[in-house]
Amino acid sequence: MPIGLATISIKNLRLRTYIGFNPEEREKQQDIVINAEMRYDAVAAMHSDNVDQAVDYKVITKSIIQHVENNRFQLLEKLVGDVLNICCESDAIEYASVTIDKPHALRFADSVALNMCYHKSQLQ
Repeated sequence: MPIGLATISIKNLRLRTYIGFNPEEREKQQDIVINAEMRYDAVAAMHSDNVDQAVDYKVITKSIIQHVENNRFQLLEKLVGDVLNICCESDAIEYASVTIDKPHALRFADSVALNMCYHKSQLQ
């Protein structure tokens, strides 16, 4: 019987929010790009084909969008931490990783990005 460790990837979720502490950043929304990865044991879903046994990535994505678009953030660390917490709301999540890019944050760089990870096993 195969191990049913599933990986959900949300790739390049493009949103706009207020991010930063400089005056111009606090007055104008900026583009951000979110990439998230979540892993969970999907054996029950794999065998049952029952949606209640799976992690609902649509619910997670809607929650991320609502949170990001309706809040203001000074630090990228706060924004990434909040999104990571949303990704880990399901008890089924064993591991999650979130990277958020701020395009055009630095003059000669494509973007500035911050990544944070969660490991359930490290909390026990």
